Amino acid sequence: MLKYNKKLKPISHTLRKNMTDAEILLWLRIKGKQIKETQFYRQKPIGNYIADFYCSKAKLIIEVDGSQHYEEKGIEKDEVRDKYFESLGLKVLRFTNIDVLKNINGVLERIYEEV
Repeated sequence: MLKYNKKLKPISHTLRKNMTDAEILLWLRIKGKQIKETQFYRQKPIGNYIADFYCSKAKLIIEVDGSQHYEEKGIEKDEVRDKYFESLGLKVLRFTNIDVLKNINGVLERIYEEV
């Protein structure tokens, strides 16, 4: 079981209630073991971070990124975050909101390949 900062639990609950349109669309397509009978969790605290989606069986994190992730500060933060996840043996897949909203089938195919 992955350790996490317990202070993040209430934040993760709030994030679940306030998901972006792209996160909602992806969640509707991966919840309930729709991809290779694997369970995904949303807004999962891991260490000092909250992953958008997490699949323990595949050791996979999926991030759905808005525009702030493509500014210099966002890129730097994501690199640190991804290295931390990778140090735990997890793989990180990143998609833009636009990828998810306009090419959901391509996104799902990529996730299916990783699972």
